[in-house]
Amino acid sequence: MSPIDSLPPLRAVLEEHGLDPKRSLGQNFLLDLNLTGRIARQALPLEGATIVEIGPGPGGLTRALLAEGASHVVVVEKDSRCIPALEAIAAHYPGRLDIRRADALDFDLAEVAHPDGADALKIVANLPYNVGTQLLLNWIATPQWPPVWSSLTLMFQREVAERIVAVPGSKHYGRLGVLAGWRTQAKILFDVPPEAFTPPPKVTSSVIQLRPRAEPEPASLAALERVTATAFGQRRKMLRQSLKSLGGEALLVAADIDPQRRAETLSISEFVRLANGLD
Repeated sequence: MSPIDSLPPLRAVLEEHGLDPKRSLGQNFLLDLNLTGRIARQALPLEGATIVEIGPGPGGLTRALLAEGASHVVVVEKDSRCIPALEAIAAHYPGRLDIRRADALDFDLAEVAHPDGADALKIVANLPYNVGTQLLLNWIATPQWPPVWSSLTLMFQREVAERIVAVPGSKHYGRLGVLAGWRTQAKILFDVPPEAFTPPPKVTSSVIQLRPRAEPEPASLAALERVTATAFGQRRKMLRQSLKSLGGEALLVAADIDPQRRAETLSISEFVRLANGLD
């Protein structure tokens, strides 16, 4: 018996359904149900909310979410081999698990958004490494703000997590940190060692949580993305050179920014000023 429910241990589930993790899908299965329970608890309260999980695999985190009281969990799984294992969980928790076989990159959260509004939708996931960053960008770089979700509790490689929460002047600060910091409040909750996964990745992972800012500084999303991509595309150069294609020194002077500075020294507010000047 597993420590959280009467379903079979996850290793037995892998054997029963022939679930060998696929590198092409970025699969690293988390089989420690105590650890998946710890992740699920970071998103409390779960009852009454719609919880969206991306890439559930054999369902370790899914089971933890349900055991911790989630009344409605939507799992989005691309790998058809995992569906029977998820269906067994659905049978154990009748009416509480909605299985969607789909590519998360194409999945529209509006399909499952709770009618009561954004406060009732949360995303909790051990994201596939190969698409995790793009999924995050899809959720935070969206024209609609505030978004349909009220929190993101996600696992990334430690290096990616550090880029998401990075502050100006740090070596990890870049486009991802600017966009995440502009629209959300993000923090690293705890690390997960490689040996917790099957197969073990070569790097440490981190669980992070992001919550949307109700009123980010006004800026055009398209302009901010363009400015940050251009500035950090040549981060070793002075901004007057790296931003030359966007107006260079004239753009910087208009935004009251020293043209000799480099991208990693600018605050989010200063990037917003540049975006507004460009727009």
